[in-house]
Amino acid sequence: MASLSDPEVRDFLCHGTRTGKVGYLAASGRPLVTPVWFIVEGDSLVFNTAKDTAKGHALARDPRVTLGVDLERPPFGFVQVQGEAELSEDPAELLRTATAIAARYMGAERAEEFGKRNGVPGELVVRLRPVKVVATFDMTG
Repeated sequence: MASLSDPEVRDFLCHGTRTGKVGYLAASGRPLVTPVWFIVEGDSLVFNTAKDTAKGHALARDPRVTLGVDLERPPFGFVQVQGEAELSEDPAELLRTATAIAARYMGAERAEEFGKRNGVPGELVVRLRPVKVVATFDMTG
């Protein structure tokens, strides 16, 4: 089994601006998937979401979550991280993580702008603590 400490897994997750696809359960039990911007931080994946969205409500109700990242061209590959979400509304943590995520996806020159826009009250820091990591880097071989 892979782990977030595996350099190949970390490199894959941190490469460019690949989005994560977060899977979670609606109140009805129906599975849902949505794309997110994320960063790898220590032993977890971190993303932000609004507290009053379907995703925010679902993660508050049931912290089980999966995040998948894929390579959409040959040799095709993916990393799937299954785990538990820890939620925080700490204002300083919101601003810090929103700015770091924005730096990855929008560039350093716009990081502060997007950090201030997304790191506000009503948003959540979601820290995905892995329980299981599955990785395949070459599906053509």
